[in-house]
Amino acid sequence: MTIHRIRMLGDPILRTRCEAVTKPGSAAVRVVVDDLRDTLRDFQSRFGYGRAIAAPQVGAPLRIVHVEMDRPWTLINPEIIDVGNEDFTVWDDCFSFPNLLVRVARAYRIKVRFQDLRGEWHEAELEGDRSELIQHEIDHLDGVLAVDHPHGLDPFCLREEWNRQHAHQGRYGEPEPRTHTYATPLTGLL
Repeated sequence: MTIHRIRMLGDPILRTRCEAVTKPGSAAVRVVVDDLRDTLRDFQSRFGYGRAIAAPQVGAPLRIVHVEMDRPWTLINPEIIDVGNEDFTVWDDCFSFPNLLVRVARAYRIKVRFQDLRGEWHEAELEGDRSELIQHEIDHLDGVLAVDHPHGLDPFCLREEWNRQHAHQGRYGEPEPRTHTYATPLTGLL
């Protein structure tokens, strides 16, 4: 088990366009994926939130994202291949600037193409919070952060202030459900 220090805003690796993974099934890639998983789970256990992590956040400039939602899944060389016409706004948070939330506009629906650890290609249509999450993580792989594209008036909010003023609305501007449900199940994607 290897838990890495998450790279913070200002670290130049977060501004690097990550390299494509040429051998998804290699032992080296599996080590990176295991490290992402362990680091994400450690963060979740300590802070009670977090759904995904991108490789540059642990210092690896590779196009890899690890997600932990209803089950763990890994996207290697992910790319958005289609974007729906509808946008929505969300208060976006990030491990790399944990005390700040940024209101951003995201596409409500996307289609993403990615490889698994065997190198096989998959496509998935995602909407709502899953779409937002994957857009956020792919931005990381391109050296782009949520702070780079704030949306609307007063788009920045310290987490402490957000908890006082906005938490009752939820990150999507509507009441937060008591249990978190996701718009599109991941079952059958891999």
